Amino acid sequence: MKIVLQRVLEAKVEVEGKITGQIGKGYLLLVGISNQDNKEIADKMIEKISRLRIFEDEDGKINLSIDQVGGEVLVVSQFTLYADCKKGNRPSFVNAGSPDMAEELYEHIKKRCDELFENTGCGVFGAEMKVSLVNDGPFTLVLDSKEIL
Repeated sequence: MKIVLQRVLEAKVEVEGKITGQIGKGYLLLVGISNQDNKEIADKMIEKISRLRIFEDEDGKINLSIDQVGGEVLVVSQFTLYADCKKGNRPSFVNAGSPDMAEELYEHIKKRCDELFENTGCGVFGAEMKVSLVNDGPFTLVLDSKEIL
């Protein structure tokens, strides 16, 4: 599993001109799922994200977690995180999870985020989405389950 986490002041996702998820201060999570992923990996990734201390305290030190700042989370599926650009000029997506499996895992991730975070918004799996954000910092992390779990 790969997750691009962006610390944001605000973010939203639209599908067919309608806002499906919108947050204030918190995390925008772009989630890529591979065929090797499962609920155990997803749970560990979301737990890790919930404990990250990447918000500034009163002294300006990066020291606070999302729950300590009342942050929100916007979850967006993004299979293109598993693009393979080694050969040619057209990416291959053979490493991305199959749609049925990935959608089931994406729904599980959304449920876990609802349980852990104060407010959770989301995109629509497999839809053409327009994502907008105001990155705070900018502060962006790339989390790969193969590297951190």
